[in-house]
Amino acid sequence: MSLHNRYPAIADLRTRARARIPKFVWEYLDSATGTEATQRRNRTALDRIGLRPSILHGEFAPDLSTAFLDVKRPLPFGVAPVGMSGLMWPDAEGHLARAAARAQIPYSLSTVASQSPEDVAPHLGPDAWFQMYPPRDPDIRTDMLARARAAGFATLVLTVDVPVASRRERQTRSGLTQPPRLTPRLLAQVATRPAWAWGMAQRGMPRMRGLEKYTPKTENALSSTQHAGYLLRTSPDWDYVAWLRDAWDGPFVVKGVLRAEDAEPLKKRGVDAIWVSNHAGRQFDAAPASIDALRDIRAATDLPLIFDSGIEGGLDILRAYACGADFVMLGRAFHYALAALGPLGVDHLIDILTKDIEANMGQLGARTLRAVPVPFDLATDRPAL
Repeated sequence: MSLHNRYPAIADLRTRARARIPKFVWEYLDSATGTEATQRRNRTALDRIGLRPSILHGEFAPDLSTAFLDVKRPLPFGVAPVGMSGLMWPDAEGHLARAAARAQIPYSLSTVASQSPEDVAPHLGPDAWFQMYPPRDPDIRTDMLARARAAGFATLVLTVDVPVASRRERQTRSGLTQPPRLTPRLLAQVATRPAWAWGMAQRGMPRMRGLEKYTPKTENALSSTQHAGYLLRTSPDWDYVAWLRDAWDGPFVVKGVLRAEDAEPLKKRGVDAIWVSNHAGRQFDAAPASIDALRDIRAATDLPLIFDSGIEGGLDILRAYACGADFVMLGRAFHYALAALGPLGVDHLIDILTKDIEANMGQLGARTLRAVPVPFDLATDRPAL
C-alpha cells in the first residue's frame, strides 16, 4: 500500500506522529500558549476564506512556481524554523535540509536548533535561511552572522515576536527541560515509543549545539521555556533591525509581524520581506489569526509577504496566496511528517502539498498562483479583502 493511500493528509501524519513519539515531545511540538485560543483562531479564520470554483477551462497542468526575493522556486512553500527539531526525530535538521535541497525549496535553521550551522552546512541547498533570535551581546551577534554566512545561509530571518518567554502551559506540564533530562516519568513515556527511543540512543539526546560556543557548560536543566536561548537573547528594537540590516549583505526578513502600521517603518529600514505570523499560537493567546493580519498588512505595503500559522494543506496555501502572501512556510507539519515516517515523511509531505495545490488549482481554473480568484468570507459572502 502506498504512503498516499495510508497518509493522504497532514492530519494523518499528525495522528501517526502522536503515536510514535513520547508524550513530552508531543506536547512540545503540538502545544500553544494559554487556552490555545490563538491556535484555534488560526484554523477558524482560514476556514472562513472561500474561493469560488470556475468551470470549462479545459485540460491544463497548473504552474506552481513562484518568484520570491529574486529567486524563482518550483513550489510556493518552504520549511519554517522550529527550535530543537532533533527532539522530534534524530537528525531532524539534516533530514529537513536534504529534502528541501532536493525539492528546491527554502530550509530555515533556528538559532535554537539541535544542530549548529556548521553541522547542517554539508546538507544545505542554495536556498538556506538562518533564523535569528536576537542575541544581546554585539560580539555574539557578529559571530553568529559570520557563522551562518560561512555555513552557506543566504537569507537572514529575525524573529521579533518573542520579546519575553511565553508560558506554554501544556509544554511546561510535560516536564520537558533543556537540555532534556529523562526523569522516571519521562522514561516511562520513552519506553512506549521504541522507534524514537532507538533513534535517540544512536545519536544521543539533542541539545542546542549552535549556542554551545556562547554558553558555559552546566549540569543544570532549565525549564523548556527558560532555556539558554532565552538567557542570551534580548528584546530587539528598531535600532536593532537597522544594525542587522547593515551587518547582513543578503536578503533580510523580519518574522512575527501582525500590525499593518509596522510595515512602512520596516521598509524604511531596508527589510526585504515581512513574515506575517503569530508563532502558530505559541506566544500570545489574544493575537489575531495570522490570515486576518495578512490581509491588513497586504493592504498597507508593497513589500513581499511570507505567511505561516495554521496551514493544514494545499488549500490553505492557496488561501494565503489569495489573501496577499508571496510565499508560505510550514513548521509543525514538517515535524509531524518526520515523527510519523522518519525521513520518508518529509518527501511525502512535499508530495501531499504539491498534489493538493494542483487539485485545488484545477477546481479554481487557476493556471498560476496569481490566477487564484479573489477570496470571499464564507459567513457573509462578501469579499475577504
